[in-house]
Amino acid sequence: MKLLLLHKVAISLIHLISKTWKINIQGEIPSQNGIIIFWHHLMLPSWKLFQNIKAYAVVSSSKDGELLVALLKKWGFDFIRGSSNQGSKDVMQNIVSKSRNHIILMTPDGPKGPRMKMKHGAIIAAYRSNSPLFYLNVNIKKKIIFKKSWDKFELPLPFSKIDIKISKYNEFHINMKNNELDELINIIERKMN
Repeated sequence: MKLLLLHKVAISLIHLISKTWKINIQGEIPSQNGIIIFWHHLMLPSWKLFQNIKAYAVVSSSKDGELLVALLKKWGFDFIRGSSNQGSKDVMQNIVSKSRNHIILMTPDGPKGPRMKMKHGAIIAAYRSNSPLFYLNVNIKKKIIFKKSWDKFELPLPFSKIDIKISKYNEFHINMKNNELDELINIIERKMN
């Protein structure tokens, strides 16, 4: 009971603090469809940027995922629940299907890492659905870093300035081979880092 109350307080506090963030955007916010990726430790301002635009968030089915869902509901998201570890085939089909007509947001190194190492899911989903892939570079000026967390999670402080650069990759071609997709993952991972 105490833990549930603590979670509700934390969610309300983050929601309140997020209203003070000053987000500077470079690039164009997608409005039609596509898959948007950002690193797990930078998720809060990334999710916040896309609040209330009728987007789907890919969130794990874990207890941590439940906490995130409670916050993202306040920000107007729908959900695809699961991860590369939990129901991955169904999750992939759902992402592919929904990304043809909606914005999908996901962390390609989540839910458990390794940190800033891209898994295959987002690239494969974008390729299969023929959807554009957008990746974010995020820089939080004032923040708390949770150094003991696997991802070194960053919580922006109140009134923090946050720079977000949105880049687009839309150069998939028919019948890409596995080694070409692997190379593409490496290229985008380097650009995100």
